Amino acid sequence: MSESMLNMSTKQANGKRKEEQLYISLHQCVNGKEISTGLEAYQFVHQALPEINLAEVNLSTPLFGKTLSAPLVISSMVGGIEAARRLNQNLAQAAQVLGLAMGVGSQRCFIDNPETAPTYQVRQVAPDILLFANLGAVQLNNGYGVDECRRAVEMVGADALILHLNPLQEALQPGGNTNFAGLLSRIEQVCRALPVPVIVKEVGCGIAENVARKLADAGVSGIDVAGAGGTSWSEVERHRSATELDSNIAATFASWGISTAESIQMARRGAPGLTLIASGGIRNGLDVAKAIALGADAAGMAIPLLKAANISAESVIGVLREVIEELRIAMFCVGASNLKELKGSPFLKRK
Repeated sequence: MSESMLNMSTKQANGKRKEEQLYISLHQCVNGKEISTGLEAYQFVHQALPEINLAEVNLSTPLFGKTLSAPLVISSMVGGIEAARRLNQNLAQAAQVLGLAMGVGSQRCFIDNPETAPTYQVRQVAPDILLFANLGAVQLNNGYGVDECRRAVEMVGADALILHLNPLQEALQPGGNTNFAGLLSRIEQVCRALPVPVIVKEVGCGIAENVARKLADAGVSGIDVAGAGGTSWSEVERHRSATELDSNIAATFASWGISTAESIQMARRGAPGLTLIASGGIRNGLDVAKAIALGADAAGMAIPLLKAANISAESVIGVLREVIEELRIAMFCVGASNLKELKGSPFLKRK
C-alpha cells in the first residue's frame, strides 16, 4: 500500500472512530457500572448562621494566567469531524459569555489531517477564554514530539496543552496505541520545551497519588484527575465492539478506576503544589463545591454540556448558569465567601 493510501486510511479510521464515539456518547448510557464518583459519600454541615451576604459570594479564580468568573472548565470532548464544529462553537460561545475555561477534543485528527482544523477552532467566537489544546500522551511514543504539540497549541490559539492518558481505552479500542513504555520522560521533554503550561488528564479512570507525584516531578503545571463515576470509556468501546468477545472484555472493566472523590485527594497528596482540576461525573454545583472542598482548584464537566451543545449555545449557558448558582448557594450555606475559604472547608464531612 502506498504512503498516500495509508494516510487516507488513517484519516478515514480517525473520522469513523470519532463519529461512533460521539454518537454513542450522545445516545447511549455510558456511565460506569457499580462505581460512583464517591462525592455522594460526603455532605456539608449546614451553617444556619453563615455570617456572609449571598450577593457577595465570590466565585472567581485565577487559572493558568487568566481569571475565571467561576471555577468551571468545559472538558475536552470533540473535534476532527464536521459535527464537532458546531458543538465546539456552541461550547465556546457559552464559555465566552460566562467567563469560563474550555478544552477542545483530541487534535490527533488535525495532526494527521490538517483539513480538520476548522472543527476545533473557536477563537472567533471566544477570543478571551482560557483555552486548552489537547493530544493523547501516548502519541509521543508514536512519532509525535514537541513540534506536534506546538502545532496543536498554535492551531487553536490555546493558552495551555492537555496531554491525556487513556491506557484502558487504548487497550479496549481496536487498533489502540498501547505502548506506554517510557512515556513519562517524553512528557517531561514536552513540559521543558513547550512555551505554555502542560496539564495531564485522565479520561475517566482517575490519577493515583504515585502517578501525580511522578507528573509533578516531570514538570507538568496541572493535573485533571478525570476520575471514575461519570462516562466510562470501556462502556463507549463496548458499544463500538464488533464481536461478542470484545464486548465481553470491555464490559468486565465497567467498574474500573479510582473514584473522582478519592482521586482528588490522592492527586493533591502526590502533587500538593500543582493546579488540580476535578472531573469525572461532575453533574451540578454541589458536586463542584465538594470537589473544591476536597482540594481541587476547579472542576470540569463533559457529557451534560455535550448534550446541551447538541441543542444550542443557549442550552449550554442555561446548564452552566444552574451549576454556578448551585455552587454559590452551597458556599453561602457553609459560610465560604470565596473559593479559598471553601477549599479544605471543615464543614465537609463523610456521611
